Amino acid sequence: MEFRGKNNEYIQIVEVDSDNCYLLKDFKKSELSLLWFVSDNNRLKIDNVEYAFQQNEIVSLTEFHHIEPIQINRVKLIKWNRDFYCIINHDSEVSCKGLLFFGASTVPVMRPDKEDVETLETVLKMFAIEMQSKDNLQLEMLQMMLKRLLILCTRIYKAKHNYTDTTANIDIIREYNFLVEQHFKSKHTVNEYAELLNKSPKTLSNLFKKNGEITPLKFIQNRIMLEARRQLTYSDWSVSEIAYDLGFSDIQVFSRFFKGQEGISPQKFKEGKN
Repeated sequence: MEFRGKNNEYIQIVEVDSDNCYLLKDFKKSELSLLWFVSDNNRLKIDNVEYAFQQNEIVSLTEFHHIEPIQINRVKLIKWNRDFYCIINHDSEVSCKGLLFFGASTVPVMRPDKEDVETLETVLKMFAIEMQSKDNLQLEMLQMMLKRLLILCTRIYKAKHNYTDTTANIDIIREYNFLVEQHFKSKHTVNEYAELLNKSPKTLSNLFKKNGEITPLKFIQNRIMLEARRQLTYSDWSVSEIAYDLGFSDIQVFSRFFKGQEGISPQKFKEGKN
């Protein structure tokens, strides 16, 4: 199923199996996606890390993830571009910025229960119905269906990750995560993000701890490491070029940081991936 509007806005819902799993690698600029695994025993490499996914697990991905299918049985791929629905501009509607997209240094995984699955299946049936409509309300209705899907996934993610704090405090964590995504190459300290949020570093630390999160500093470090691994694996840049791109003025400082996180030097890591 696919909808394409007059201004290049589009959304696709595709059933993927072993025959067309190449579609999981075909991501264009400004695209976001949800992968809903509808069978057991699926394996993907995401940013060179292998994951196993079972029936009804859902993952959220962006254009920046590097995906390599290893074993795909059945998965529903829901993919849309920013022109169709921009989650950053509409964050007040779906509240998934900094949780599902643009804020996780690991792959966000949702594990819906039986009732959640039934609701999600209903939403996809409504998508199928609206895909057949050709009136001037079709775009708005499809956007409503996507919003509903994103809200459900956000609720599932929060429930499974024990987000029990107030909405205001969760929103601070989400905004912190999003700011790190925007500035991790230039801002490496919690103090810098605390200033942007008009909060104290201690307040941020307490919020993260209360909600079972890693420390704010570790979140920054994980995001830097994710990008470092991506560039060392997939780019032709030298270690010094990568260090400079990630905001390290001294390659030795970057090398010490990387080795402290990964256990080996960035040069050895790069050589091992080639």
